[in-house]
Amino acid sequence: MGLGPRWSPWPALPFSPRSRKGGGGGWGLGGLKAIGWILFAGVAFRLLCSFSSSSSLSPDIKEESDVDTTCIGKCDLFNGEWLPNPSGPAYTNSSCRFIDDHQNCMMNGRPDTGYLHWRWKPYECDLPPFDEIRFLGAMRNKAWGLIGDSILRNQVQSLICLLSKADEPVEVYHDKEFKNRRWHFQSYNFTVSLVWAPFLVKSEVFENENGESTSEIQLHLDILEPTWISQYERFDYVVIAGGQWFLKTAVYWESDKVLGCHHCQDKNLTEVGFEHLYRRTLQEVLKFISSAHHKPVVLFRTWAPDHFENGEWFSGGTCNRVLPYKKGEYGGKYMEHVMRGIELEEFNKAVTAANSSRDVVKLKLLDTYSISSMRPDGHAGPYRMFHPFAQGNKDGSSVQNDCLHWCVPGPIDAWNDLIMKLVLN
Repeated sequence: MGLGPRWSPWPALPFSPRSRKGGGGGWGLGGLKAIGWILFAGVAFRLLCSFSSSSSLSPDIKEESDVDTTCIGKCDLFNGEWLPNPSGPAYTNSSCRFIDDHQNCMMNGRPDTGYLHWRWKPYECDLPPFDEIRFLGAMRNKAWGLIGDSILRNQVQSLICLLSKADEPVEVYHDKEFKNRRWHFQSYNFTVSLVWAPFLVKSEVFENENGESTSEIQLHLDILEPTWISQYERFDYVVIAGGQWFLKTAVYWESDKVLGCHHCQDKNLTEVGFEHLYRRTLQEVLKFISSAHHKPVVLFRTWAPDHFENGEWFSGGTCNRVLPYKKGEYGGKYMEHVMRGIELEEFNKAVTAANSSRDVVKLKLLDTYSISSMRPDGHAGPYRMFHPFAQGNKDGSSVQNDCLHWCVPGPIDAWNDLIMKLVLN
């Protein structure tokens, strides 16, 4: 990891021998005692700090993922609770024009607004709200790349809305399907790029936006997705994530040979568990990040939970809750724990390997799973594009729910609060 200067046990002295009046250069007994007390206090403070900070860490997240390199303010940002926030969100769908229709819950007729009035509070420190002016000032002449799937696209909407409060961005690029996009903040010469790479490795996908497929996905485990590899050296900061797409039916390739298939029907192929394949993919991604000559700050974001109840997205599942879960109220789903466990293991292995080899790897953990798992109320649900609510029809029983992506504004704004803390602290 790219850690900052270590906290020194030798505190700066409040005076210098050359500044004393008269008496030559001797310290005297009083001066020696003062130095002794200062050194004792400094060492004692450091010992106390080390004990308190290490004991506060979540058991499955190593200390390398911590934000601060100093004791003051150090805590586990990802362990906390959602508290009421009467002031509401930093922006609305009226004040921000960069929200995609699928996540514009207010435009699509969502009648309740309670989901907008919560803030994430770590137990042992405060998480300040996103400061767009400070962020843009620190990012002058720099470039960000957010690499992943539609969950990253969801987060980019939030980030652009937050930043547009200080400077109106210009969209300077998008592909035909608007999956790859780039915005430029002219006043700061700052760019944000959204890079579509749902598997992070090379893939051929044959499905439409509704997930209807005409053929199995072809996935090449030993080749990283060229779309993001070709742009990697342009970025000073990277947010990267994956996972959800590995649950899909896919044929797996390695060294130009078919390795097997996950959940294929009527094919004489070896069934390959996606858990192993996801781990293998993360190993390839993290190895590339560690060995690449270019060293941007990389934030690895963990698994994004869904909150489908009474079914899945394809079988009538819904998410109708209007309040966050309290700490410990939601245990999560088996699949979420498996995939996030793989992420944490591989992330910590990469950090340990980098530390042992003394490589300069600026790798940080953006563990959004826990804070997101407590927000079943923040999903788009039935209030997504092309549904009857916006036309005043109250019968939404036939509307397919989206319990994976988030309303914008909504809980996903806290992900960007965390990013600012991780990057600018």
